[in-house]
Amino acid sequence: MAVALRTNLGKLVLQNPVMVASGTFGYGQEYARLIDVNRLGAIITKSITLKPRAGNPPPRIWETAAGMLNAIGLQNVGVEAFIREKMPFLRSLKGPKILVNLAGESVAEYVELARRLDGVEGIDGFELNISCPNCDRGGMEFGVDPALTRQVVRRVRRVTTRFLMPKLSPNVTDIVAIAKAAVDGGADALSLINTIVAMAVDARRRTPRISTVKGGLSGPAIKPIALRMVWQVSRALPQVPLVGLGGIMTATDAAEFLLCGARAVQVGTASYVDPTTSVRIVDELAAYAAQQKVKQVSRLVGALQS
Repeated sequence: MAVALRTNLGKLVLQNPVMVASGTFGYGQEYARLIDVNRLGAIITKSITLKPRAGNPPPRIWETAAGMLNAIGLQNVGVEAFIREKMPFLRSLKGPKILVNLAGESVAEYVELARRLDGVEGIDGFELNISCPNCDRGGMEFGVDPALTRQVVRRVRRVTTRFLMPKLSPNVTDIVAIAKAAVDGGADALSLINTIVAMAVDARRRTPRISTVKGGLSGPAIKPIALRMVWQVSRALPQVPLVGLGGIMTATDAAEFLLCGARAVQVGTASYVDPTTSVRIVDELAAYAAQQKVKQVSRLVGALQS
């Protein structure tokens, strides 16, 4: 049975619901020699800041049980080099939508990034990184306070009409309150969740495993938490398009997020394990839908029986 994979996040229409997560797919070109990136629903770039960032000193990655701890520190080329050096390749792609992940240390920096990128050809929208737990300043402080979340989203919305999707932090007591604040600020959709603050210890040396002590935990270990948060937000805000991420390794994982209310998913840590994971999930998700006798993948969204 032929299955229609097309899905929409409000005004953003994707050829399929499989996106690749920021920070795990570089600027897209790094994977182009390994997979056909034109088959993806969307590519979300690694976080871009106003100025280039070297990131945190090593060690800054550590494999954990069923996951990965990272404290990269938003290493990136900066907005000007991104436009000059990275956008030509991204602009050449015909299949996936291109979303640029924006990160700043102040509301003004987020606004300036959006302003500079708003007129750049080939960009379909922005994911606001207001939830990064692996840098000293900026990022997560905006995503753990409803008032700050609303403020930064509202200010960015004033300088762009492009698709706008804040990325929510799981490191909060009430994810629904943050989600509502982001929507009040003008978000078109929400992605959830970012990594969970965690740490790892070398018992023999009595030292932390990464230089910053704490970092962000991703991978299968966080999937149950991510599913719960997607489900909570989808029930509270049923009309708001959600993108789910956190430990998606297979099409079954992706389907679970759709059933909980996400309209699309992001593949992150799995790309380090197997670079072909994202395109494999595209095919396997279609096969899963056919087995379920569902002609449109979008019919799976929110179909959890509870």
